[in-house]
Amino acid sequence: METWNPFAEPVAPESVRVFGVELKKGDRVRVWPGDGADIFDMALKGKTARIEAIEQTLEGEIQVAVTMDDDPGRDLGEMRQIGHRFFFRLEEIEPLKAGGQPT
Repeated sequence: METWNPFAEPVAPESVRVFGVELKKGDRVRVWPGDGADIFDMALKGKTARIEAIEQTLEGEIQVAVTMDDDPGRDLGEMRQIGHRFFFRLEEIEPLKAGGQPT
């Protein structure tokens, strides 16, 4: 039996299934912020992004961290810098094919 450690990082999956499509780090998506989104997320509505990481909150919710395709500071997001990496719930992303079209 494992001992619970409140300071341990949650283990997130390496991939997730969204609308029947398997997604992993590096895959492209379109973001559709949902209810409760802040003004920054709403400004990203409909924009394309690349999954930078799949993460799990302390409450067990799976989220994707993305960097926006049109962000000139995207490399900062890839270095996990604030303001260039955005988090979305699975129901807020749409998988895209390689050419940028919905799957």
